[in-house]
Amino acid sequence: MLSYTPGDSLAHRLDPRTKLLAQAAFAAAAFVYTTPRGLAGFTLVAAVFLAAGRLSPVDAIRGYLPALPFLVAGPVVSVVEIRPWSVGVDPGAATGPVLASYRVLLVLAVSAVYLHTTPVRESRAAIQRLVPGRPGRLLGVGVALVFRFLPLLRADLRRVRDASAARVGGEQGLRDRMTVVAAAGIRRALGRADQLALALRARCFAWNPTLPELRFGRADAVGLAVTAGLVGVAVVGVVPV
Repeated sequence: MLSYTPGDSLAHRLDPRTKLLAQAAFAAAAFVYTTPRGLAGFTLVAAVFLAAGRLSPVDAIRGYLPALPFLVAGPVVSVVEIRPWSVGVDPGAATGPVLASYRVLLVLAVSAVYLHTTPVRESRAAIQRLVPGRPGRLLGVGVALVFRFLPLLRADLRRVRDASAARVGGEQGLRDRMTVVAAAGIRRALGRADQLALALRARCFAWNPTLPELRFGRADAVGLAVTAGLVGVAVVGVVPV
């Protein structure tokens, strides 16, 4: 699971608000130009994002392994044509789904740079400054809890799976193995939730805590220029000339 890694890359030095805006602009432009030529260009842009965060494509994709089967399933299912009394295969029908899946993969790669270079507290501070009022505070808290809670749940499931394999669980059927891992995972998730609730009460959880100060620097000028360029590209693609 991707998480924040301290570093001194260009992306590490950017204000989290700049990175959030750049992500949104990249996703918008990629959805406008979902063509082979357009996605080829956005592949280069995504590579620039990865280089700015000093994150390898392999590590970025590895962080989203649970999502990859769904990205592959779309094109595979689309080629199957169910006809009366027969089932056919139309390879040409996979073109659109393949492009759409690759577009999502590029967006995930760019979001991986954000997760790799942004501390959780800064993410919460950025969201609360971008979304004013109580909705922003609620959204900031939710994002912070997900970033901290999800890696723990995945680690718990991994430990349960390894423990089951060590106890010759691999000789059981797939359904039995899934039942053991799912039941143990749910129990641990509920236990984690109880611990989280107790920790929040013990720390006198507040809606408006003291968050880190965010400040735009010189490096953000580059990030905002890239964001403006991506927004311009998206607008040109949407607005008829």
